[in-house]
This record gives sequence, structure tokens and C-alpha cells, in this order.
Amino acid sequence: MTVLITLHDVEPAVRLNARLEADGVETVLVSPLDDVRAEIRRSRPDLIVVSGQLGDADNVGLLREELWNGVPMVGLPDTTDPAQLERFRSLGYVELFTKPIAVDDVALELRRLMERHALQETTGLIGESEPLREVMVKVEQMAPVGSTVLIEGESGTGKELVARALASLGPRRNKPFIAVNVGALPESLLESELFGHEKGAFTGAAERRLGRFELADDGTLFLDEIGEIPASTQVKLLRVLEERELTRVGGTQSIKVNVRVIAATNRPLREHVEEGTFRADLYYRLNVLSIYLPPLRERRDDIPLLVRRFVREFTAEHGRTFPGLSAEAMSMLVEYSWPGNVRELRNLLESMVVLSHGREIGPADLPRQIREGGSARYLPVHVGPAVRGAERAAGEGRELEFILRSLLELKLQVEELRRQVDDGRSGGGPGVGFGVSRGGFIGEVPAPAVGVSTSLPAGVSAIGPRDESGPPNVVTVTPGTKMSDVERAVIEAALKETRGNRRRAADLLGIGERTLYRKIKEYRLPELEYSVE
Repeated sequence: MTVLITLHDVEPAVRLNARLEADGVETVLVSPLDDVRAEIRRSRPDLIVVSGQLGDADNVGLLREELWNGVPMVGLPDTTDPAQLERFRSLGYVELFTKPIAVDDVALELRRLMERHALQETTGLIGESEPLREVMVKVEQMAPVGSTVLIEGESGTGKELVARALASLGPRRNKPFIAVNVGALPESLLESELFGHEKGAFTGAAERRLGRFELADDGTLFLDEIGEIPASTQVKLLRVLEERELTRVGGTQSIKVNVRVIAATNRPLREHVEEGTFRADLYYRLNVLSIYLPPLRERRDDIPLLVRRFVREFTAEHGRTFPGLSAEAMSMLVEYSWPGNVRELRNLLESMVVLSHGREIGPADLPRQIREGGSARYLPVHVGPAVRGAERAAGEGRELEFILRSLLELKLQVEELRRQVDDGRSGGGPGVGFGVSRGGFIGEVPAPAVGVSTSLPAGVSAIGPRDESGPPNVVTVTPGTKMSDVERAVIEAALKETRGNRRRAADLLGIGERTLYRKIKEYRLPELEYSVE
């Protein structure tokens, strides 16, 4: 590792340099009279320490450049004024060490910082916020062992990245890593995919086929959307986890496997257990070790770091020049609620890098939902007091919250297209939204590009003028309305949005395809109108 130290404040810089050299760290001392940028290009440091004059124009310019290059910068300020220190932090210095400087402590912290930075580059888990640091501590603790791990977190938070980090930092790093999205596999094929099958086990089984467990032998098997696994397969999965052996579909021979299983779910698995759709014994077997991955809105301090990381990635991938974002645009990204989490941010930045044409991105270049605060104004959804008295009402409130989140995610898929259409219209048009009324609470929710239903169930009504090409401005759910009626309407909307594609509709709603299929059957939706593909 290489640390570059500037000599604006000579005494602490020289002492720190001597301490780092004694620890075996390669250091580069740079005088203010030298060409600091040329020295950075030559030595390619892993960390830069600026001693004194942190607010100097040259140092601030250097800081901004190196932040976009992904090199962390630490400051040794020549002031202890709280306002000044806060300003330096806002500029982007990742750590500040004020006088009197204890070089032993600073050297130790710098080593830890470089180790974290190297770990982030290896795993792709980018951030310095306390919630993400807690995740990384758990990853480092859990990686060396072979126990099962359950990762819980919203869609788009990076659960597979965590699983890959656990594998890459552990003793199985050079062994297979096999990822399976359980929710995307049809129930009829799931057991064959996981456990393999023998020749002739079923129609079309022309030859023996190894399952994912055998393919991952001695390595790691990542089971995403584990909450969608059907009851019949849960029993067999539990047996494999407990006995470390399996039997292929259509076979009789027991086959030993040595696999570390990491499972993930975007909804707390305990809720599935309480609903009776997931076996408690399997839950306890999977939940030996657990990691909660926080949503992006709970670690806003990491957003600038993620922005810079993704910009570097996409400028290199697409061969583009990207001067960055204005301070106001970055502030809007930090304040936005990101219902799609890191995945949504990543996709937005790829779009901006490709379409920016080499100019700085300002607020006007951001999607409308980000400029206007988006779902930050709408989530979490609170249920009004009129229906809070009973457990049933509380359960319905959770279901309603899930439905509204689904609507928001559906809306995100078409928001960019709608923005382009809006930009092309001379006069514009009124915004379209949904509202939900539960015991007197009405709140706007940005609407998808299609109506919820052409024929709304009892208790679900339209309010306000209706445009011929769009949905009602507000849909009200009155107290006492069945949650099933609201759920039916949301599922219809998703199916219409995807033109009957059940797989895409399930993705939009954040549920498994088999769950969606059961709901279509349950609500007796016209099956011939909806396609599987």
C-alpha cells in the first residue's frame, strides 16, 4: 500500500511519515512547491493525506479530482473550529485528525481505512456509513466459516454482492459460486434444478443432469428469493442441509455434497413462517448466521461514494468523458428515497453517463421524481387511526404498505419514458397519482402509466377527472375495503403494464412468479388474457 502525504504542515506530516515507514507502509512526501498531481499520477497512491490548509483552493481542487478517481483523502487540519471541520467533511475528506496528533493512533486508523477501501474494491460493497460498516464487519467474521447465512434486505440493496463477498473472502474462494433465483424457477422444474435428475425421471429427461448442489460441491450455493420455495421442496432442502446428502429426481442413490448455502430474501423470512408458508425448522436451519442489508435511504452518506464509483465504472465501460454532477444535483440524489435502492441508482448513473455528452449534470437533467423529491414524500405509508384497533387491521396495514411499494416500483419502470413524453409536450398536463384513504388519511402516490382497473371493486373508487388516455387522478380505498380487492386491482395493473407477461409482472410487484400465478387463480382473473412468456 502507498500513502502520499503533503507537506503543507511539516511537523505532523514528517512524524506520520516516519511512523508509517516503520510499519512497512510505502510513503511519498510531496512539498507544496512540487507538482502534486504529477506525483499522484506517478506513484498511484492508495490514500492521500493533506496536512494543513485543507480549505486551500488547490487542495480543494485536488480533493474533487481524486474523489472521482476513487482515492480516499484524509486531512490533518490546522484548526479545531467545529464549523471549519464540518466544512472539510462536507468537501469529502473521509477522516480528519486534529491537533495534538497522536501519530500511532493515526497510523492505525489509516491502515484500517486502507484495508476497508481494499475490501470495498474487492467486494463491490461501497460505503463508509455506520450501517454498511456493520455489514462489512459481519462479512469478515462470517466468511471463514461454513455455516449457512440468511441475508435479508429490500430489492436492489446488493444481497448477491454480500453473498459473493462471503465466498470470495473465505476458504472456498477458488471453488464454484452458483447463484439460483428460486422465485424465477417453475415449481415443476425447481427440484430438478436444485438436486438434478436421472435419465428417464420424467418426460423429456433424455439424460442424467447434475443439479446446482452438485455443481457447487466444495463451493457456495446462493439461493435468492428463498421465501418463494414451495412446501414440497422445503422438506427436501432441509434434508440436504441437515444430512449433507441428496437424491436426484428419479434416483435412489444418496449423494454426498459439501456446499455452503447462503440464502436471501427481500421480505423478512419470519413473516413467511408466521403466515404458514415457510417451515419453521428450515428457517432456523438457514438462519444460523444472519445479515441485514440496509436500504439506501438508511445510509445516505454513502450515495456520493456510490455515485463516483459507478461513474468511474461506466465512463470506462462506455468510453465516455463525464465531468460529474453539480453540487445541487448531488444533493438531490442524496435526499431522494431510492425505493429501488443501489440498483436504481446504478441504472440511473449509467443512463446519465451515456447521455450526458461530456457536460456536467445539473438538477434539470435528473428524472422528475428525483427533482420533486419522489417517494421520499410518500414512504413509509402510515395507516390512519380509524382501523388500528385490531391485529387484523395492523396486518392489513402491512399488506397495504407492500401494495403501495409495488405501485411505486411499477411507476419507476415507466417514469423515464413519461418524462421524455412530458418534455415533448408544449403545455404539459396534470400529474396523475393514486391516493389511499384509511380512516381519514389520504396521501398521493405517483401512479404507473396505466390505470389500476377499468372496473374497480366495491370500496375502491375513482375521484377527480379522468383523462381518456390515463387512469383516474386519485383512487380511494375506504375503511372496511377488503385488502383482496386492492391487491386484485394492483395485480391487474401490473399485468396490463406488462401486456400479460406474468414473469415481468411478478418482477414489477416484487413477488415470485408462482405466487402471482396463484393470485391470478385466486382472483379468477381472465387467464387467457395473460401469457407466461
